[in-house]
Amino acid sequence: MRVRPLEGIRVLDLTNVLAGPYCSYQLMLLGAEVVKIERPGQGDLARNLGPDPELNRKRIGASFLAQNAGKKSVELDLKDTADRAVFEDLLRGADVLLENFRAGVLTRMGYGQERLDQLNPRLVCCSISGFGQTGPMSAAPAYDQVIQGLSGMMSVTGTQDTAPLRVGFPVCDTTGGLAAGMAVSAALVHRERTGRGSRLDVSMLETSLSAMGWAVSNFLVSGIPPEPMGDQNATAAPSGTFSTGDGPLNIAANQQRQFEDLCRLIDAPELITDPRFAEREGRKTHRAALNQAINTALAARPAQEWEAMLTAAGVPAARVLTVPESLEQPQLRHRHFLSDLEHPDGSGNRLRVLGSGVLFDGEALVPGSPPPLLGEHNREREQIAARWTADAEEEAVTP
Repeated sequence: MRVRPLEGIRVLDLTNVLAGPYCSYQLMLLGAEVVKIERPGQGDLARNLGPDPELNRKRIGASFLAQNAGKKSVELDLKDTADRAVFEDLLRGADVLLENFRAGVLTRMGYGQERLDQLNPRLVCCSISGFGQTGPMSAAPAYDQVIQGLSGMMSVTGTQDTAPLRVGFPVCDTTGGLAAGMAVSAALVHRERTGRGSRLDVSMLETSLSAMGWAVSNFLVSGIPPEPMGDQNATAAPSGTFSTGDGPLNIAANQQRQFEDLCRLIDAPELITDPRFAEREGRKTHRAALNQAINTALAARPAQEWEAMLTAAGVPAARVLTVPESLEQPQLRHRHFLSDLEHPDGSGNRLRVLGSGVLFDGEALVPGSPPPLLGEHNREREQIAARWTADAEEEAVTP
């Protein structure tokens, strides 16, 4: 692969579990060198998380393996004088410091903004936390579940009978990590223009509300609070999950042309002229009756046939897949979204990990090495620090 956009960027990663490691994984895929600092003998909590107890026992749980390929692992006890010296050497050469402690913890460890500026005024320091570094909730603990509830996300997930429901994956951690990665990239561009580092304060609560988009902005604009709609799209009809001859099918006929084409293709042209469904707002008002009529017509064929027919006509439609089914899609293979790596357990098995979903100049961004064992790069820590410092000094004097 040609040089990736963050090639040469050095990231010191103090984060645990998901939001922070997801951020540093995305930065690694973009070319950054990531050194993960872990507590001796314990490491990232995610090393103990996952469905396979044996991997958890080996401190390479599935939750860790998913987000840490391509990184280095160095154990440091920041209460130990010698280890703090190594850490500070790494800080002097780092471009980015990532941390996801509770607000104020990094300062209490002796690395407040003033100390970081002394060690490295060009450092981009990114803090990811549940609520941000300021405000009345800044010191409160938070996991994805907590943020899902406080953001209102759970209140709009499910149906009127089942809400509030948790979204089925840690979406708040993921959006927080994505926002952090975007902010870090922007701060690195800013540093190139000004020569100064930045202090980034990422709130998972705020990034989650931002990611909810119309569910929040429609209320801000119209004053009408969103309600749980189950598998239906509140902004249009017919737009949601429908029943076919053999399983569910998502259809999003959000435009008038798409609705009319759908009606013709399912052999129900009478729906086009039905006064209840002729216009967009009427279709939303009479959603239940429209959905019933469409489900009746769709029962004539299996989902895969409808998917092919509707897609060919420009009507957005696709089957509802399981995760294993989704991962086997030819589209993902074509774009090299999944990477096969050597498994770090030494078994000789292969480990499949996800990419970023971005092609850079036509090429997929893939990790160059498997996730590290705890402390795998301990013997290299002084050499890494020396190399980073030398590189940083050279960059500081290069026009």
